[in-house]
Amino acid sequence: MAVATETPFHVLAVDDSLPDRKLIERLLKTSSFQVTTVDSGSKALQFLGLHDEESPVSVHADQLDVAVNLIITDYCMPGMTGYDLLKKIKESSSLRDIPVVIMSSENIPSRINRCLEEGADEFFLKPVRLSDMSKLKPHILKSRCKEHYHQEQHQQIDSNSNESSNPTNNSSNSRKRKAADDEILPQTNRLRHS
Repeated sequence: MAVATETPFHVLAVDDSLPDRKLIERLLKTSSFQVTTVDSGSKALQFLGLHDEESPVSVHADQLDVAVNLIITDYCMPGMTGYDLLKKIKESSSLRDIPVVIMSSENIPSRINRCLEEGADEFFLKPVRLSDMSKLKPHILKSRCKEHYHQEQHQQIDSNSNESSNPTNNSSNSRKRKAADDEILPQTNRLRHS
C-alpha cells in the first residue's frame, strides 16, 4: 500500500563557518527539512535568483523551480551580514514572504531588535539546538497560508475581470442555447403527435 508523502520544507542555510553550516544542516535534516547550504549572503542571493547590486531585483527563470520555504542565516559574515541579506530579501517583491531566521553567537539586544524590526521571524543564539528547529515550521506554515490567501485573491480578481470583460458573450451564448432548444423541442413534440 503506497502512502502519499508530503514534500519536505526546503530551508536555505547561510553561514560562513563550515562547522556551523554542517551543524545547522544536520539539525535541519534530522528535523525532516530539505537543506541547501551556502557560505555567504551573495551566494544566497544568487541561489534565490537575486543580484547583489543596487539595480532592480530580477529573478532567473531556472531558479523559479527551487522553492525555498525558509532562510536561516548567520548574522556575522564577511562582505554581507545576515542583516544585509535580510533587508535584500524583504525588499524583493518575489521573496519578501519567505520567513528569515537570524543566528548569532553574540547576545546583543539592539542587534536582535533591529533584525526583528526589519522583518526577521526569529533570532537564535548559537550554538543552535535541535529544540530550536521546532520553532521553524510555524513560520513556514504561516507564510504558506499567506501565499495561499494571495493566490486565491488573484484568482478571484482574474475571474471577476474575465466575467466583466465579456458580458455580451455570456448573454448571447445563453440566447443561442435557448434558440437551439426552441428549435429542437417543437420537432420532438410534432413527432409524438403523428
